[in-house]
Amino acid sequence: MNMTFFRKLPIPQDVKAELPVNDEMAAVKAERDEEIRRIFTGESDRFLLIIGPCSADHREPVLEYISRLRGVADRVKDKILIIPRIYTNKPRTTGDGYKGMLHQPDPGEKPDLYKGLVAIRELHRSALADYGFTCADEMLYPENHRYLSDLLAYVAVGARSVENQQHRLTASGLNIPVGMKNPTGGDIGVMINAIHAAQSGHTFIYRGWEVQSKGNPYTHAILRGYLDFAGKSVSNYHYEDVLRLSDAYAAANLVNPAVIIDTNHNNSGKRYLEQIRIANEVVENRRLNPDIKRLVKGLMIESYLVDGRQDVGGQVFGQSITDPCLGWEKTEQLILEIADKL
Repeated sequence: MNMTFFRKLPIPQDVKAELPVNDEMAAVKAERDEEIRRIFTGESDRFLLIIGPCSADHREPVLEYISRLRGVADRVKDKILIIPRIYTNKPRTTGDGYKGMLHQPDPGEKPDLYKGLVAIRELHRSALADYGFTCADEMLYPENHRYLSDLLAYVAVGARSVENQQHRLTASGLNIPVGMKNPTGGDIGVMINAIHAAQSGHTFIYRGWEVQSKGNPYTHAILRGYLDFAGKSVSNYHYEDVLRLSDAYAAANLVNPAVIIDTNHNNSGKRYLEQIRIANEVVENRRLNPDIKRLVKGLMIESYLVDGRQDVGGQVFGQSITDPCLGWEKTEQLILEIADKL
């Protein structure tokens, strides 16, 4: 093999023992898990906002962002349940560039996977222990999920991973909602097949074990736009798109039909300020059509402390080093606007 084996990393059980979840934290997670579950089953009509930086890059600005989010979350809690994004793995289309905090807990230094495992667990722990938030992360590497499995509220499977068998099978064994994004080419059938696979039980190999999953009834769709044959961004959050997805759900006979609308990526053409308009359009469509209201459970929004983005090594505290994000002032205003319209 053309690899150099540096060291064997600790198993999830050992990292969890080093950085444990106490009884109080576990109780908060259990309560939030139940609240989120009720949204996906339709027992609760609260609206989900899965919101935060494109990627978590430094501990301090991420926690500053979450501290501000805590304040506005308390103001809108009767209508909105907020799940902060702490995305610690960053998929790269070509493999080049910053791959996230798991790889580089300090983006300016060389990769260190052990320090990365500790850093991402400490960050998610702090969000729960200090601010009462269980958060969302992307399941870029299915075998790594167990390092955070006792902390997460929500998992996303990205557009590049949604066709991967191991992602689908691992999702089938989780007991929290898993969002399956439409693939980069936009094929809704691929996403529906992924949801079907994840809602079903399977026997497979996971972390060296033969395991059997029971199926995850809270697996659902995420519409994030796509690229057409010419490489042009095409959005799929509109009224007609959601109704087509509703028909696809009905034909597939899946349980708990639901969709989260990703307001950035190809839906915005990576024009991050468009997220404000898109979010408002989605909320308005829910008001116009009860079928859309039942299906659309929330939004995914990329925001941080400062508008825009900067390169790795930039000195702006709380500005994204990957995709551009909404700054805090616009974020807070948007959350309050959404709450007023629900």
